[in-house]
Amino acid sequence: MSEATGIRVVPSGTGLAASVEGLDLSRPLDEAQWQTVIDAIAAHGVLRFPAQQLTSQQLFEFSSRFGTPEINVGGMFQEPGLPQVMILSNIQRDGKPVGIGDAGQDWHTDMSYSGTVAFANVLYALEVPQRDGQPLGETRFSDMAAAYDTLPDDVKAKIEGRTATHDFEKFWEMMRREKGSPRPPLTAAQRAAKPPVSHPLVMRHPLSGRRTLYANPGYAMFVDGMDRAESDALLAFLFEHQVQQRFVHVHRWTKGDLLMWDNLRTIHKAIGDYGPTEPRLIKRCQVMADKVLPQGTAGAAASASVHA
Repeated sequence: MSEATGIRVVPSGTGLAASVEGLDLSRPLDEAQWQTVIDAIAAHGVLRFPAQQLTSQQLFEFSSRFGTPEINVGGMFQEPGLPQVMILSNIQRDGKPVGIGDAGQDWHTDMSYSGTVAFANVLYALEVPQRDGQPLGETRFSDMAAAYDTLPDDVKAKIEGRTATHDFEKFWEMMRREKGSPRPPLTAAQRAAKPPVSHPLVMRHPLSGRRTLYANPGYAMFVDGMDRAESDALLAFLFEHQVQQRFVHVHRWTKGDLLMWDNLRTIHKAIGDYGPTEPRLIKRCQVMADKVLPQGTAGAAASASVHA
């Protein structure tokens, strides 16, 4: 426990994730508390803050300390008056859904489809689905620093200095095609707002200094400048390699959990194993990497600093 802050950071033991105890996030973080959280996210990648009681405004204010919260291009199920807070839920009221019911149900990294990528996701659980006393709707994370470390040397050499193109529509259409999502097709305006972008396949993390693999099956389309068949084979190898069980941490939700994770180090997927009578309600902020990566790209220098 930190004597200065009263915060206790308890590692999960899986290589990813820790529980952060002793913080009431309804109150603004002081500088020492903020630094403790930054150090913890750099060390562990995924942080759980248990037993929180937050308004949407407090969720937004906490998230804003780490970067600019994004307004999602999907434009769906945003908190009234606070569009940076998105509602994830399978609940219906008066026959209408109150939130997006199928968010994130395959491996991906949020905002790799943007010129300014995501640093952190911040999710706050108000309702967690249950069955026979057990929580449903777990979220799985895979460690892209460990995945990079264990790549064969020839693959590391092949991807060094390479970039890949990422496209928002890839994941959106996969959900519609393969999972029967009720999402409508993207409009021309939405496509224009998020055109395909390129990011390095390997980045040096601005907080930890570790090299991480930055290619995810949700949005990465092809390796730029590489023969398409070779690109497809390389990405297929990377996508299979990065989700091996040895890299994976599973978070089982409890009501009141605030979960914050590092999109520069992890990929994640939500498990939709609950039914319409097992309510789930989570509020989310996606925080841009405009503070940790001042240049706004995954290729910014490792020496980039974070500003409170």
